[in-house]
Amino acid sequence: MNKLFLQKSFLVLSILVILMIVIYITKKIIKSYVIKNSIEPHRRKLILNLSYIFYYFISSFFIFIILGYELKEIGVFASSILAVLGVGFFAQWSILSNLTASVILFFYHPMRIGDTIRIMDKEYDFIGEIKNITGLYVFLYIEEGNREITIPNTTILYKGIELVKRR
Repeated sequence: MNKLFLQKSFLVLSILVILMIVIYITKKIIKSYVIKNSIEPHRRKLILNLSYIFYYFISSFFIFIILGYELKEIGVFASSILAVLGVGFFAQWSILSNLTASVILFFYHPMRIGDTIRIMDKEYDFIGEIKNITGLYVFLYIEEGNREITIPNTTILYKGIELVKRR
């Protein structure tokens, strides 16, 4: 076999092994964070999936470089993909911002499922119990009127939130 082929194969396999190790370490860190901070396990899955996308993107970039693609070719391909995604996200920019807000809420916000919160705003003056926290929305049960509403994660992130009662 060609020596260059063996070198490239070894490097690609090395990147894949490193990727598996990084994913394993990420799972352990996120799991311990979830247990330590009493966060619901389904929210862990969302954060893990977002980190996997990032890891796969970086690994693919390095594999393309190893396989001999020029940076210019990768740049053209990446800019084409980003242009298509940019048009799609421009139409639905709130999806991207809600996913980002979901990650921030996961790590830095004290609210949990079962907590009662108050959203302090002129437009949204709700007091309700958190029923679920997803990648895009927080589901609140409003006792007054016996109704369930969804609040976008960006609203939770940008508006003042008062923790009325812990679960």
